[in-house]
Amino acid sequence: MPQPVMPANAGIHDFVSQSHCRHYGICGGCAVDSRAAINKSAFLATALTKASYPNAALSPLIETPLRTRRRVDLAATRTGATITLGLHRARSHDVVDMTECVLLNPSIVNLLPALRILLRGLECFRRAGSVIINWLDAGSDILLRMDAEATDIDRRRLIEFARTNNVLRISIAKGMAEQNLVAMLAPPIITFSGVPVEPAPGAFLQASPAGETEIINATLAGLPKLAAKSRVVELYAGIGTLSFALARHARVEAYEGAADAVAAQDLAIRRHNLAGRMSISHRDLSRRPLKVSEMTGAAALVLDPPYAGAGLQMKNLSLSGIPRIIYISCNPEALAQDAAQLHHAGYRLLTATPIDQFPFSENLESVVVFAKS
Repeated sequence: MPQPVMPANAGIHDFVSQSHCRHYGICGGCAVDSRAAINKSAFLATALTKASYPNAALSPLIETPLRTRRRVDLAATRTGATITLGLHRARSHDVVDMTECVLLNPSIVNLLPALRILLRGLECFRRAGSVIINWLDAGSDILLRMDAEATDIDRRRLIEFARTNNVLRISIAKGMAEQNLVAMLAPPIITFSGVPVEPAPGAFLQASPAGETEIINATLAGLPKLAAKSRVVELYAGIGTLSFALARHARVEAYEGAADAVAAQDLAIRRHNLAGRMSISHRDLSRRPLKVSEMTGAAALVLDPPYAGAGLQMKNLSLSGIPRIIYISCNPEALAQDAAQLHHAGYRLLTATPIDQFPFSENLESVVVFAKS
């Protein structure tokens, strides 16, 4: 494919803000072909207005670089001898066979041809499956979810694939069953604020390293003045993206609903002698929200809820009286609902930072800081 020509009067930012992908208009990964086509700051402003924070002063939109996305869940189909591997078409179950992507880390894209060859030879791949790739500190961590049980021949082929393609770890599962480790050729490590963590296969990561950094920076900037023994409560803590950064500033009491994420963070805490600074507890906050009494005395609370928002947890949070709440959102609509409860409880808005780590889509990350009036 010929490379697009940069106009003589175009800046670097203008050039890299364009998609220029041969799959654009077919693949559902991108809704527009220019970052300028969507006013993402307006999404955040609208959400805050709905929550009764009109005319909120937003920080400038932060745009993360292209070709840095480090996590992808690819769909795979088999039709006869044809293997299709990529993202779904827009508003369709059909899969677009991906040959390039302006969003993904190029090292992930470079794996796709070898993955197609691997899939063609797997007996456990009948008609449909998925390939989840996380790019960690030193390489790829791959989880395959296939539609049949893996055979001994499949396992040998997976091991050979891992060796040939320098894969850190490769795991397999039938459907949504628990995954089984096939090979681990090197420690699958991702480092958060200097602390190495070994995530479970297919673990949730922030989309890009740059996006992660900006979220951490905005969160830390939103903290109140803390003493050495100050306590920060963290909800939906995951594998520790924010936890280890927060622990440098206060004692962290973290909660997470995914057992494998809790296990990963807890192991890192114990290995690096951080038990005096932080703790992680397994708790499904959608079914058993943290009580007001459990939040009493915290200097700040940080939450990074799922796409649907914090749900029932917001009622207790609104009643807690915690002086500072930092809400990390990946869905402006859910943010509007949850922030409205904080407004009703007397919280004022201090800062709101929009972060675009999902280029060419309508998705938006944001970090919003609230203080009790």
